Amino acid sequence: MAAVQLVIHPHPVLRYSAKPIARVDKELKEIVQEMFRIMYAAHGVGLAANQVALPIRLFVCNPSGVQDEGPEMVFINPVISKQKGVEEAEEGCLSLPGVNAIVKRSKSLWVNAYDISGKEIDAEVSGYLARIIQHEIDHLDGVLFVDRLSSESMKALDNSMSTLTEDFSSRQRTGSTPSNDELMSDITDWEKKYC
Repeated sequence: MAAVQLVIHPHPVLRYSAKPIARVDKELKEIVQEMFRIMYAAHGVGLAANQVALPIRLFVCNPSGVQDEGPEMVFINPVISKQKGVEEAEEGCLSLPGVNAIVKRSKSLWVNAYDISGKEIDAEVSGYLARIIQHEIDHLDGVLFVDRLSSESMKALDNSMSTLTEDFSSRQRTGSTPSNDELMSDITDWEKKYC
């Protein structure tokens, strides 16, 4: 199995629009298990494939955020519709450590996707799970939760965002993180394999 690890803003794959998955194999199932491990280790409740540098439309989640508690869910090629209502709540992101803000999301929605065994998911979802689904689908579209903030709200995050960007750039300058071109070079291979 290819090694996967959590990527941090401004890694370029976080801005990449993931492609639909056409096949699931043993390696992808192993990657999904590794994504759950990474998510729990980082104390998260959801993790999109982009966040482990994979350009494919898949995310995992567990609203409890605790292994062996709550349902572990896998959403492949998710599509949302029939969004209703609006509510505000604080969000963070594993790829934006230390950055939190109040984000408006739909209160409820309809989600259509497939689980890792190929079974169709077709359900109305509300509350916290609806928020997680919207956040993770944003990731698959190359959108971060900070993109949904007003310019005034973003100003409050300027220092935190700048620090993340400078840390990433510094690692690239010293060679401990590859260049953006190198980071994006595997995308075509992953897409050929699964899309």
